[in-house]
Amino acid sequence: MHRVGSAGNTAGSTRPRKEKRFTYVLNDADAKKHCAGINCLAYLNGSAFSTNDYLFSGSRDGTLKRWELNNGDASFSGTFESHVDWVNDAIIVGEKLVSCSSDTTLKVWNCFSEGACTRTLRQHSDYVICLAAADKNSNIVASGGLGGEVFIWDLDAALAPVAKSVDAKEDEVPNGNSGPALTTLCNVNSSSNIASSNGQSHGYNPIAAKGHKDSVYALAMNDTGTLLVSGGTEKVVRVWDPRTGSKKMKLRGHTDNIRTLLLDSTGRYCLSGSSDSMIRLWDLGQQRCVHSYAVHTDSVWALASTPSFGHVYSGGRDQSVYLTDLSTRESVLLCTNEYPILQLSLQDDTIWVATTDSSVYGWPAEGRTPQKVFEKGGSFLAGNLSFSRARASLEGSAPVPVYKEPSLVIPGVPAIIQHEIMNNRRHVLTKDTAGSVKLWEITRGSVIEDFGKVSFEDKKKELFEMVSIPAWFTMDARLGCLSVHLDTPQCFSAEIYAVDLNVSGAQEDLKINLAQETLRGLLVHWSKRKQKSSSHSLSNGDSSSGKDLPSKDSPRSRSEVDDGTENHATHVLPSFEFSTVSPPSIITEGSSGGPWRKRITDLDGTEGDLPWWCVDCVTQNRYPKENTKCGFYLHPAEGSPAPNITQGKLSAPRILRIHKVANYVVEKLVLDKPLDGGSDGTFAMGLSSGQSQLSTLDSSSRIGLKPWQKLKPSVEILCNNQVLSAEMSLATVRTYIWKKPEDLILHYRLVQSR
Repeated sequence: MHRVGSAGNTAGSTRPRKEKRFTYVLNDADAKKHCAGINCLAYLNGSAFSTNDYLFSGSRDGTLKRWELNNGDASFSGTFESHVDWVNDAIIVGEKLVSCSSDTTLKVWNCFSEGACTRTLRQHSDYVICLAAADKNSNIVASGGLGGEVFIWDLDAALAPVAKSVDAKEDEVPNGNSGPALTTLCNVNSSSNIASSNGQSHGYNPIAAKGHKDSVYALAMNDTGTLLVSGGTEKVVRVWDPRTGSKKMKLRGHTDNIRTLLLDSTGRYCLSGSSDSMIRLWDLGQQRCVHSYAVHTDSVWALASTPSFGHVYSGGRDQSVYLTDLSTRESVLLCTNEYPILQLSLQDDTIWVATTDSSVYGWPAEGRTPQKVFEKGGSFLAGNLSFSRARASLEGSAPVPVYKEPSLVIPGVPAIIQHEIMNNRRHVLTKDTAGSVKLWEITRGSVIEDFGKVSFEDKKKELFEMVSIPAWFTMDARLGCLSVHLDTPQCFSAEIYAVDLNVSGAQEDLKINLAQETLRGLLVHWSKRKQKSSSHSLSNGDSSSGKDLPSKDSPRSRSEVDDGTENHATHVLPSFEFSTVSPPSIITEGSSGGPWRKRITDLDGTEGDLPWWCVDCVTQNRYPKENTKCGFYLHPAEGSPAPNITQGKLSAPRILRIHKVANYVVEKLVLDKPLDGGSDGTFAMGLSSGQSQLSTLDSSSRIGLKPWQKLKPSVEILCNNQVLSAEMSLATVRTYIWKKPEDLILHYRLVQSR
């Protein structure tokens, strides 16, 4: 049983499958930009590392990006790609970036690296929503998510080197086991490795803070890591000792989900924002709410405070950012955005705003001297009842924003919000948040036509083709871009004639398997580097470990095809060549390390946990043989003088053209001289057996002109009394003309020759 977020399971349900799924994500032409909403922001002050300041953004497109901040400008500096679903939160811990995702994992990265993930931490059983860290203790991180799970991690222990002899299964820590007390918390400078008490670093278990009965949406920790607060759908703020995972207190007051939390550096005061539209200030020493602020007209999803904890910036579903003085209760509308606000990050005099849009917005904030904002006027006194702000808004007395335009925008690209798979099963029509309609070719991963802002439905009707190809893939746009999912053996069900792909020099009857050629195109870099490393190791006298080769006694039946080329794995047809400028990413469910995602150009040939069936297909030219035949009956049309030439059911490839059936009828009736020999063998009618194979129907007939041009239309093929086009395939006739579950029945009749 596999439960994977974006890699094929958009509903988050458990789906039984025998084999691992293979997914590829089509990235936008501009790989430097996010293509979905921004869930989180993390600011790194570079002064401690003698570098520039950096902003990190985590997106619903599954990636994190690093932006270099310099003289009021932000420039792209790197992409962190490994999560296979939405990135929900990210925090800076020393020189490490820690992120969490709906793929149920935490990932650790070096902030200044080229974007390679250094370790994946797996303990959660459901989406991981939020993170918290202790500023003065760079080892301690807390994570919370759906299912009521809260874990406290000691990064030094969790990131200890993995022993190579450890069995793969040990990478997944069993749920519910709380590890030993965090000794590192007792001494901020301690670097003791807890894992040693477990006997092996790979068996490290984080501490579990047990008590939540439902989803956790928000976490916060004080500077020294001695207090942790959490909140979620239970409407209460829970306070924990993260060193032991023990409960300290429970604070009641909110009437809806708690969505965001802040702790001051000492751990005495806590701020909470809730779906009840209220912000509350709690005194943890007194264990009570000391102030409540009615500032917003809808859910509060984001909070950021000034270093002194005297003022708070807040944002949420009402698309507005407010600045509130916590002591005087004075509040001012700083700015309004076009989208709901998901997270805020204060950097000196700029407040960075993350929204459901793919861009990041920087607004003036006067973070060092917030009083300057109030001097601009327009402030109001925050009430302490939530309906007071809502009522003021309804009465038309809504405040005017201090700032009308952001001081800086880091642009993203519009997310795909609608898609339709075309009947040829190679093209997909999409519409994005900007209203642009585009046509993609998924076997090359590129946009082949941009129609601009036109009607999606009208364009879909305009592009309709009466063709029938099996559904060899599924897809979704959960990440703001197209994710194409391949499952074996279904994905190998679609074939197409090479001539229809304009393959130069191809024989007329040469068939191309769409999934096989797509996999070749996606894994060509992997294949080349694997061959290079294999030849290098063999030249050094090493024997291949074969760890990533499929099992020879696999239960699957596979058709073996030899295309006569020695390096077929690295030979890619033009129709399946993927861009190296904006290459797609592949997602696979992995094995011991869980699911992972990588650009196809970053594959180095050592990835040993690609699905065996993909490796088998690309390196051995083997794949499960799906039934690509279509059974049908062929009779003379009513009133036609033509004799009956068959006595049973015929069978032919589903993609066989009607003109081939006409050729067959012509040959059987001997109305024209016999056709030249076929490459697929001669007829063995065997009519008494009740089924004959139309193998020669799929062979090349006469060289030069297409057969029906050479023969002249002396025979017509009909279905349901409708004359069929010579270009139609049997599958198309069955789908659009026959429209019945029973075997297809075709009729033929003679027509006057020209």
